[in-house]
Amino acid sequence: MMQIMEKLSLYMEYPFVRYALVAGILIALCSSLLGVTLVLKRFSFIGDGLSHVAFGAMAVAGVFGLVNDTILVLPITVVSAVLLLRTGQNTKIKGDASIAMISVGALGLGYLLMNIFSASSNLSGDVCTTLFGSTSILTISKTELWLCVIMSILVVVFFVLFYHKIFNVTFDENFARSAGTKVERYNLFIAIIIAVIIVLAMNLVGSLLISALVIFPALSAMRLFKSFKSVTICSAVISVCCAFVGIIVSILAGTPVGSTIVAVDVVAFLISFVIGKKGA
Repeated sequence: MMQIMEKLSLYMEYPFVRYALVAGILIALCSSLLGVTLVLKRFSFIGDGLSHVAFGAMAVAGVFGLVNDTILVLPITVVSAVLLLRTGQNTKIKGDASIAMISVGALGLGYLLMNIFSASSNLSGDVCTTLFGSTSILTISKTELWLCVIMSILVVVFFVLFYHKIFNVTFDENFARSAGTKVERYNLFIAIIIAVIIVLAMNLVGSLLISALVIFPALSAMRLFKSFKSVTICSAVISVCCAFVGIIVSILAGTPVGSTIVAVDVVAFLISFVIGKKGA
């Protein structure tokens, strides 16, 4: 135990480890806040669809040789979130079909572009890093950290200020609309915020594992509590703790960061499932 603590203390002296912890905790917090809303609205896989869009956008950014791919990835993901919302409300293209359409199309196009235009000699490594996160969170720069901090603050402020509106839109859109709430506007805001979270989470868990970061803490909290407020707070606590433990274990054991965090989230869900079963 002492050796582990000494090793951890040694790693914490490096700035990139501290940056990774701060970024990981903030991303996990933001993901959990709106994760509850997405699960309750049965729109959980919007995160999966947008993550594939972000993968395609990163491939395009690589083609153009952009050093900071967020400049391109963020607006493309936000626009896709808006399109998903619009097409999901279309009677001809249902929500799940629109997500599958945009998701598969973006993923296929992104991989094709990476194959055609890639200048890297390790294409499979680049793809694996983008899809599963690998150790990219440990290479986060100070600029990227500040961007993450600013965006996370905006997400939290939005959620706190419009908590009651989000609550109403989540549970009963017809009642919210009759009460004067501009449902379409808040759905649009939620879609945009989710897009921002997806872009932030790409470095943490990769595009294929983002949905787990959004869904598992919410499902775990729902096994323990019933009220929206309690579930949201519990989801945030579980998500932050899992991200912290996952990053620490990843650093000490040398395992992929994203996969380790998701594994910890799965364990947390199983524990909450057992506790919820006993308390029922």
